[in-house]
Amino acid sequence: MDKKAVSVIMLTYNREALVGRAVESILNQAFGDFEFIIVDNGSTDRSGAIADEYAARDARVRVIHRKRGNIGSGRNAGLDAARGEWVAFIDDDDWCEPDFLEFLYALAVENGADVAICGAEGKECDEKLVMSAEEAVTELLWRRKYNVQFPTKLISAPLMSRFRFSESAKFDDIELMPRLLAEAKRVAYHGLPKYTFERHGTNNSAWTTNHALLTPATLAEYLRVYRERTEFLCEKFSKSAEKWHYFEWSFMISMVEKVTRLRLVDCDDLCYIMKRELAKHRDEFLGCLWALEFEKEWVREYVVR
Repeated sequence: MDKKAVSVIMLTYNREALVGRAVESILNQAFGDFEFIIVDNGSTDRSGAIADEYAARDARVRVIHRKRGNIGSGRNAGLDAARGEWVAFIDDDDWCEPDFLEFLYALAVENGADVAICGAEGKECDEKLVMSAEEAVTELLWRRKYNVQFPTKLISAPLMSRFRFSESAKFDDIELMPRLLAEAKRVAYHGLPKYTFERHGTNNSAWTTNHALLTPATLAEYLRVYRERTEFLCEKFSKSAEKWHYFEWSFMISMVEKVTRLRLVDCDDLCYIMKRELAKHRDEFLGCLWALEFEKEWVREYVVR
């Protein structure tokens, strides 16, 4: 099989009303040297059949049909089939600008980067950065320019081949992206919007914009991943340990505030655990270089020594 410059991987599950828009946004790319791998993750509607129809008309499209699994296992199936020098991801309810691939490919090549990142609609700026691994992870954790989601990023195949998505976790992006960027030699970012995330109530991340949807299971998963992330980053970039601890504490105080304000009583037990952990590090947090004023106010209000 001919090697391609880019492998675009899309997982689809029961999105028959939306998947065509996502597919066409890739097939209409100005950049032509790509393959498009669509993984039908056990759909019970016409999503898989729609993907097959596109594949019958366009040789760049390959469809993998598989039994229902989590997002990570579906993406891994796509990675196993990929033969591109670079890997990009798109979600089946989103869409890309026609120069999405061209923009990211040029950004990576021109800057000698093994990860290139563009902006997304609603979170964009005409700013360029070429970063080391630690700088890229730091920007990621601030979440001001880009986030943990794999769409909006073009990743070199050699770097991507060192990682697998979790086949058991529900929120695999938050676990994997910091580790991937931490192993990059160089990361290039240009914040012009080339991707649009469709926001709706069935998104995996819907709770992040509607905090009333937060459940104990989701919060427990995030706390586990953030604890493991801190341990990993403290080992990888040991001189910045205080910074990595700050980002974990920042998440905790944010969740304590939301659980309390929104009266999410199902999360009370986890809220108590977070308050207890924050109390241990109260003085460190309040004296931390990175702590924001509103976070300090929340600590003073919600966390007792």
